[in-house]
Amino acid sequence: MATESPIGIHDLSFATTEFVLSHEALAAYNGTEIGKYHIGIGQRSMSVPAADEDIVTLGAAAAAPIVARHGSDRIRTVVFATESSIDQAKSAGVYVHSLLGLPSACRVVELKQACYGATAALQFAIGLVRRDPSQQVLVVASDVSKYALDSPGEATQGAAAVAMLVAADPALVRIEDPSGVFTADVMDFWRPNYLSTALVDGQESISAYLQAVEGTWKDYSEQGGRPLEDFAAFCYHQPFTKMAYKAHRHLLNYCGRDTDKDVIESDLGKTTAYNTVIGNSYTASVYLGLAALLDQADDLTDRAVGFLSYGSGSVAEFFAGTVVPGYKEHLRTDANREAIDRRKPVDYAGYRELHEHSFPTDGSDQANPAQTSGPFRLAGISDHKRLYETR
Repeated sequence: MATESPIGIHDLSFATTEFVLSHEALAAYNGTEIGKYHIGIGQRSMSVPAADEDIVTLGAAAAAPIVARHGSDRIRTVVFATESSIDQAKSAGVYVHSLLGLPSACRVVELKQACYGATAALQFAIGLVRRDPSQQVLVVASDVSKYALDSPGEATQGAAAVAMLVAADPALVRIEDPSGVFTADVMDFWRPNYLSTALVDGQESISAYLQAVEGTWKDYSEQGGRPLEDFAAFCYHQPFTKMAYKAHRHLLNYCGRDTDKDVIESDLGKTTAYNTVIGNSYTASVYLGLAALLDQADDLTDRAVGFLSYGSGSVAEFFAGTVVPGYKEHLRTDANREAIDRRKPVDYAGYRELHEHSFPTDGSDQANPAQTSGPFRLAGISDHKRLYETR
């Protein structure tokens, strides 16, 4: 009897914005003690989109290197995960499909469930590849995290996109069965259609996240998952990086394990490097953690990594992946660091202007200023239609 090929993440690339606001600049404006940002939430800066950047331009920029490396002949599905959707009907992935010049023989769909959406997309992709291992699926997770100016959530904003090529015999990470899953109807974070910024109950969100940690691990264990000691590292959703530490400490406590600071740092430390300077990227967050881990760890060959994906409202999943021998040859470490280092610092006044940039809602024409140096830009809007350009 033939053995099924392993399926998982064959390639991973990410993109972030043109601009960056340091938390020093934010603290200088609002009078906050900088330690509340650097230590309290574990953040040092946040990515800020240019006026001509959005989830489509970021998603296309993240995916373009994958298409350039592997071609598009085997990509028959694009799954776009976001909670910053730009249209109630049309998938943002269709714009990405067009910008990348992907074949017309391709299905494209958008998935939404807060920050969990990319994991839903990954599992959906695994199912498609299992059905036909000759096919590949392009998963794009792209979000702009936006809260009201001068609100408590302002310091946790950010923006980024992660693209993953899901395939049989993957070069980076084999995704394993089973998964532990959990859902609870919680109003911890939401964005009604009539708002451009999210609403959040901070304490309720932390409680809901920790409840989901317990629920997913309980289900994962009952489904026959790995024991805790098998894992070399853990990638958590990071709305702010200290939340990952809080969640992992909660998991260790729940399992009756040692919560020594050095143990937690060993399990998590290398997963937070990108999120701490990019900020919250919603659906992309947990996979930015994976990118940081793979780029920095000495050698994870054949080691198991745990993933805890949480989306407010709330849906969560815990699953495992095993790092593939030879994975270092396929990493994009230099490109990842360049994506972060290329951002231009913006002062607080400039950030506020970008934050308040918006389009008319009556369908009238508006051109966007050319600000991004990235490969794709949102040129403007005309007759209710978004107009994208390749630079």
